[in-house]
Amino acid sequence: MSAHPALSTRFTELTGVKYPIVQTGMGWVSGARLTAATAAAGGLGIIASSTMSLPELETAIRSVKESTDAPFGVNIRSDGSDVGERVDMMIRLGVKVASFALAPKKELLQKLKDAGLVTMPSIGAKRHAEKVAAWGADAVLIQGGEGGGHTGSVPTTLLLPQVVDAVDIPVVAAGGFFDGRGLVAALAYGASAMAMGTRFLLTSDSNVSEQVKAIYLTTDVNGTVVTTAVDGMPHRVLRTELVDKLVKAGPIGRLPRAVRNAVAFQKESGTPWTSMLREGKAMKEGHELGWSQVIMAANTPMLLKASMVDGRADLGLMTSGQVVGLIEDLPSVEELISRIVREAGEVLERLAAPAKQEATPVAAAPKA
Repeated sequence: MSAHPALSTRFTELTGVKYPIVQTGMGWVSGARLTAATAAAGGLGIIASSTMSLPELETAIRSVKESTDAPFGVNIRSDGSDVGERVDMMIRLGVKVASFALAPKKELLQKLKDAGLVTMPSIGAKRHAEKVAAWGADAVLIQGGEGGGHTGSVPTTLLLPQVVDAVDIPVVAAGGFFDGRGLVAALAYGASAMAMGTRFLLTSDSNVSEQVKAIYLTTDVNGTVVTTAVDGMPHRVLRTELVDKLVKAGPIGRLPRAVRNAVAFQKESGTPWTSMLREGKAMKEGHELGWSQVIMAANTPMLLKASMVDGRADLGLMTSGQVVGLIEDLPSVEELISRIVREAGEVLERLAAPAKQEATPVAAAPKA
């Protein structure tokens, strides 16, 4: 498919992808299948590794590489106890892009850069973008408050121009995007690419169950809520009976469920308790959380798994951006990206049309 020249950006040049479209790393959702489909369609697919064991991550990376020669990325948590091993694996297996769920450690970022990977931290504030840019990050992904999952309060339309003006590296915009108009808008603000999570979750290539997808498709723009009841940090999710119960329960009421989920997550991931406690201590210090909130953080992966993997929307958590209310179908990833590229081209041509008309010489009237 031939794309408009404006869709060739600093980001596409940096990463080698065909189109400036990024599929974000979503826990339990962004596995090998979705990532490979995105990469093959010309976007940047990103494996979410935080819910994978090391062997599972290696299997996922190898699976994507067997499916396509196109570049793709892996999203990691810099505070994970085995993050060094994950970084070594990404280097060894030839992953193109290293994405970070939290701000990376400077030494990890440099190690990845030295190995030839493109480094792209995710941030939610201007000062964080300036910090990682000073460390040498190759690009930065910013998410405005409309986005799903852990999010801030500043809308994309305010955060994006702030960051674009503050750093001289490609900026990827996330939060509220779902179509070609959004891609053009992001580029107009100065971004070099657009990233989407909820829109990619709602495709036929997503492993999420059809029953759960159906709930997303019937949700309107007021159907999400930002709450700290899950893990102590602002988290945008679909409004459900479970979320309402968590909010009403209060910290003491939520604690027993959190402890059960911590035990379940330990069994599921095989992570040693000592490592979980070290990560909890780092989270406590990095985010000024109490120990009860640290325990509550174990809610997130297990509640997400209940919905995204087990299909139990009644027992699980459904992360979502506000844009869910504008999504009405479940195309394949290839159909989605082709549609976005076509729509963006049409918008760009329409915007350029008046200028072309003005530049066209008017034919002289015939002499009498």
